[in-house]
Amino acid sequence: MAQTFSKTRQRAESAFNKVQSQFFARGQAVEEQDFVAQARDAKTARLREARLAKESDDRARATSALITRRARPA
Repeated sequence: MAQTFSKTRQRAESAFNKVQSQFFARGQAVEEQDFVAQARDAKTARLREARLAKESDDRARATSALITRRARPA
């Protein structure tokens, strides 16, 4: 059933639809930014863990090398 509205009503409907679509587009943009931020934070945490593990391993190797040198008879 097709209804015909006055010109004022049609303009109001058009303006409302425009504002509504902008609102939803903004919400989608915010969601995308949140997703990107979460992915970046997860990657940063993963890389930090890898760096700390490598530093710990390097420290252990350096310590064992020093102990080995001291243990050798002169």
